Amino acid sequence: MTSATTERLLRSDTERHPMEDYQRCDPRWCIGCGNNAILTSMQRLCRDERLPREKTVFVSGIGCSSRFPHYMNTYGFHSLHGRALPIAEGIKMRRPDLHVFVNTGDGDCCSIGTAHWIHAIRYNMDMTVVLHDNSIYGLTKMQTSPTSPTGLVSNTSPRGTQLQPLNPLSITLGVANASVVAQAVDWIPDLLYQTISQAFHHKGLSFVRVVQRCPEFVPAMYEAAVNDPSKALLLSHENGLHISPELSKIYRNQEKHDPSDIDRAREIAAITDRIPIGILFQNRDAPRHEAVEDPDKLGTPEMIKTALDEEFDKFTIWPAN
Repeated sequence: MTSATTERLLRSDTERHPMEDYQRCDPRWCIGCGNNAILTSMQRLCRDERLPREKTVFVSGIGCSSRFPHYMNTYGFHSLHGRALPIAEGIKMRRPDLHVFVNTGDGDCCSIGTAHWIHAIRYNMDMTVVLHDNSIYGLTKMQTSPTSPTGLVSNTSPRGTQLQPLNPLSITLGVANASVVAQAVDWIPDLLYQTISQAFHHKGLSFVRVVQRCPEFVPAMYEAAVNDPSKALLLSHENGLHISPELSKIYRNQEKHDPSDIDRAREIAAITDRIPIGILFQNRDAPRHEAVEDPDKLGTPEMIKTALDEEFDKFTIWPAN
């Protein structure tokens, strides 16, 4: 029996919380915003996994998605634009016992936060990263984002976006030491929850891109995909998503995909006529940065005091004798 299983069995019934206990306040996102579906899946995960609120932390940057920590009744850190990942890494390094989640947007992660995103994948620290990708800057009222499709008219591209969009899946799969790369959509809540749940159970950094709708600024962007099930490609595997008979009747485009096959994962990530949904890639053996270091030797009070004294001494002006 694993230590994690033992810990769960030893928990008392009083530690079980309903979903409402993980909700701090009513979200202020627009009606129909895909962020609401992601929030519900996260709160459901916390309930089902019985995560202690005092040992769970959500970190975000800036953007519509980054209001996430305000709506979770756990610890949270609403950080600077593009800086969610290094802050989350610092938390995990000093407190490896915490469950760390990162919620970031397509602008927050794929623009100003790009360098942190790439190196976070390489470091592979044990956390769950959810990219809320609606392909538009929503908080600042409709500017082109790095994932905006070509031709999209916005306040910063009045004649239509001319550059090709970034593909977050392909980029992540191209970074050394990628651990888990997955994708979900906000309008299939069962598979959204399953994807986030599998990402949480992986030991390492799990990168989950969620294709989400923005009803305020780009309401038609994913309308065809929502109304036409043939535009989705569900990825199944014996250790992957469980596709119910009810969903199978609706979403007939399915592929049995082995997540250890990175070459096929990269091919799937490049598909443009359908939206792949599921676990594209998983490497359980990828080394984790925090496993290489010994957190017990990094931050003892004595070592912190010694380090601070050494730095202060460099600038101290000692009185003359």
